[in-house]
Amino acid sequence: MQHALALARKGTGLASPNPMVGCVIVREGQIVGEGFHQYEWRDHAEIVALKTAEEKARCATLYVTLEPCNHTGRTGPCTEAIIAAGVQRVVAAMEDPNPVNSGHGFERLRAAGIEVFTGVCEEEARCLNEAFACWIRTKRPFVTLKSALTLDGQLALPQSKKKSGKSGKRSHDAWITSEESRAEVHRMRHTSDALLTGIGTILADDPLLTDRSGLPRRKRLLRVVLDSKLRLSPKSRIVKTSDDDLLVFTAGPLNSVKARKLQDAGIELVPTKAKDGRIDLLSVLAELGSREILSVLLEAGPTLNGAALAAGMVHRLFLFYAPKIAGDNRVPLAVASKLNLSPLSNVRTQQFGPDIAIEAYLQGACKK
Repeated sequence: MQHALALARKGTGLASPNPMVGCVIVREGQIVGEGFHQYEWRDHAEIVALKTAEEKARCATLYVTLEPCNHTGRTGPCTEAIIAAGVQRVVAAMEDPNPVNSGHGFERLRAAGIEVFTGVCEEEARCLNEAFACWIRTKRPFVTLKSALTLDGQLALPQSKKKSGKSGKRSHDAWITSEESRAEVHRMRHTSDALLTGIGTILADDPLLTDRSGLPRRKRLLRVVLDSKLRLSPKSRIVKTSDDDLLVFTAGPLNSVKARKLQDAGIELVPTKAKDGRIDLLSVLAELGSREILSVLLEAGPTLNGAALAAGMVHRLFLFYAPKIAGDNRVPLAVASKLNLSPLSNVRTQQFGPDIAIEAYLQGACKK
């Protein structure tokens, strides 16, 4: 099953909006077939593995990280292919979180006389597809709030206002975290369908917010900006580098000169309502969910972070702490008038270069 999970992870950036699934077929102690799912391949992991095993799948044991499907979608039911191949035993990590299939795949296999065992490496499998599970049940994406902070809890150093040259890029001494942490952030972007930020971050830093991990992905990371008054400059780097991968939610007029310039640059403007100058975050999530966005990485400033936490839309925190002291209190992690967070769970720490990262769940999504 560990090998099947490793195969499933190869679908990172390639399987969404489907779950990441790996499959291994074993006969007489030897692997005779294996595969993982990529959305563009259409075939599910079980079908890929069965095609490589061919006749050797008969009387074999099939290990799979997710319950085989028992319904027709883009492909036929995997259960029928497993039965037709003569597989003797199926070992699955977890039940399908999709209500359409949950439990039905196992029922069909047992009805055909196939032995079925479940729950092997279940927690790892659930965490692997936590974003899919969230989306398939709620039609809203799984949200991770990522921030880089000093030890005294600041999102910026005093010298971060200084820029290097005319490019608008930060000078090296303005970075809070190490190269190792920044590389991890790009890996996190790679695992996400969309990156969400506010106009404040764009105006302050003029960032690119792209996936520069160098790892393969099926479609570009969708960059999403909340900009109630449409202050986004057509000259900003995020606009200049857009390629059908920039979505701007705004309550501003769409017939203005600024709006037309942005639209001419290929930017999609999504009209939305705002109250007291703030866009309704849950409606943003609903819109992203309708576009088959399973996972969102929130990289923002104190205002949007606070609003997201107050709205209860954040599932996971991933906070990088660098061994630095800002010495002021200008840019805290989050600002919210009333913040009543659910208890943190599944807390763990990791080290990236000199930095310490704390990961924690707010809604226990990994356990659901």
